[in-house]
Amino acid sequence: MATAEAAAPSLSVSGLQAWYGESHILHGVDFEVRPGEVVTLLGRNGAGKTTTLKAIMGIVGKRRGSVAFAGRETIALSSDRVARLGVAICPEERAIFSSLSVRENLLLPPRVAPTGGLTLERIFDLFPNLAERLASGGGKLSGGEQQMLAIARILRTGARFLMLDEPTEGLAPVIIRQIGRTIAELKREGFTILLVEQNFRFAATVSDRYYVMEHGRIELGFANADLDPNNMEQLHVRLGV
Repeated sequence: MATAEAAAPSLSVSGLQAWYGESHILHGVDFEVRPGEVVTLLGRNGAGKTTTLKAIMGIVGKRRGSVAFAGRETIALSSDRVARLGVAICPEERAIFSSLSVRENLLLPPRVAPTGGLTLERIFDLFPNLAERLASGGGKLSGGEQQMLAIARILRTGARFLMLDEPTEGLAPVIIRQIGRTIAELKREGFTILLVEQNFRFAATVSDRYYVMEHGRIELGFANADLDPNNMEQLHVRLGV
């Protein structure tokens, strides 16, 4: 069986450029994610991390370059066709339906991948809080519960390549630890995950590799196993931590 290092990339991004209207945000982004990895994009606000996820998914105004999933070029595909390849994005704003109950939010997403999504029972194993709030409206959940619901919802689609945008932003430490445990469990089950994070301390507990973004480009890449005083110092300078 091929290891993550030997396997062909699940995602390969090359020369990716993206625009919002006339604003040129990404200026040639290059990186890859291997099967079963957790890879984190780090960087200050405005570095282009969220735009990178949106450009991969095909939900920016204009993009150029190459985005390939398992060797299949997707740069010309619409976002719904990208989703049908088993790709899902959990946005920073969560985008749950506040007027719908937790159960309705979970039952709403279509199954876009042929393997089918996680069952409700498996979702509740990962997020026991949601089982206790099934009848509650989405707008009545705490921030941590809303984040759990947002992640659970994309797991229902059957996607195996997950993009999570700032999943720990503004959350209490106990919820952050739960999300970390969930990411670790999904990795053990064979999911491939691309994170956007500013919280390096959290990212270091779940990630295999990192890419640091500045001004719409990848400026630094390293593996968790290669952390040393030199690249830690570079991180402090680039992230301001």
